[in-house]
Amino acid sequence: MKSKRTPIAGLLAAVLMSLGAGAFAQDYPSRPIKIVVPFPPGALTDTLARMVGGKLQAKWGQPVVVENRSGASGHIGSEFVYRAEPDGHTMMFTPQAPLVISKLLSPKLPFEPEAFAPIAVVTRSTVLLLVNPKMAVENLQQLVALAKASPGKLNYASTGITSSTYLTQELFNMMAGVNITHVPYQGIAPAQMALVAGQVDVLFDAMGGTIAHVRAGRMRVLGVATERRSQSMPEVPAIAETLPGFLSTLWTGMVAPPKTSSAVTTKISAAVAESLKEPDVAKRLSELVGVEAIGSTPAEMEAVMKEERARWGRVIATTGAKAE
Repeated sequence: MKSKRTPIAGLLAAVLMSLGAGAFAQDYPSRPIKIVVPFPPGALTDTLARMVGGKLQAKWGQPVVVENRSGASGHIGSEFVYRAEPDGHTMMFTPQAPLVISKLLSPKLPFEPEAFAPIAVVTRSTVLLLVNPKMAVENLQQLVALAKASPGKLNYASTGITSSTYLTQELFNMMAGVNITHVPYQGIAPAQMALVAGQVDVLFDAMGGTIAHVRAGRMRVLGVATERRSQSMPEVPAIAETLPGFLSTLWTGMVAPPKTSSAVTTKISAAVAESLKEPDVAKRLSELVGVEAIGSTPAEMEAVMKEERARWGRVIATTGAKAE
């Protein structure tokens, strides 16, 4: 005979599980922590992961090791964290691509991006619309007019169809009603050099990585891809002033394996937010032009990922882009 579970018994079980998770969170962390970065060392994501990891180590008194597991557009490191024990001692620090773009382009992934337990959006970087300074355009309206007058003749650089450089330009093409031709490069440095050399006409890229070129006159900035003007470049209009709703940012975030306790992810999230406010971290971030500290809650990160998947899903559906 099957036993009947009364509503009271079910409620008691839920309460006991909640109490157990809370007690575990109080004891967390109980051993060394591993933060996986699914890309090579040296880039901004890796730098930020080590900054935050060092602060968590000091706060909790447990070793925090940052490990680079790069390859396959971030999929190798993502799969490793996806299959790790959901106890909060293994996390991933990553830009948004593996979390919101990869599945849109490659439905058959070795991990499920939506199943990760969100911890926090850590930083957000401003994206600029850049052109070669020899082009006869001084503002966004002139660029759109030129592109419409010569369909397909202007071109833009990207680091491939899985990149924000590609998707942001395709979003621009959609919203502005223009056809600017895609030219892929292997890495952002070659793409930047192609713009400087005049081999391509347009590039969307992070402010921090291009500000030196802009100041030296090697690139001209026509707009920022944020909802409002950037405090770092208040004289530059937001693209949304001309194309309402246009938005593209580069962000980094932390996630844990699926089924990680919300009590644990909330504890980690709060510690990350505190770390970003410490004077030395705040000073370092202020030196990275266009990079903003966020330190969101898990719920806020989940909302950001949902919104991003919808935005880029529309772009990918329209362009028919597929993983290479």
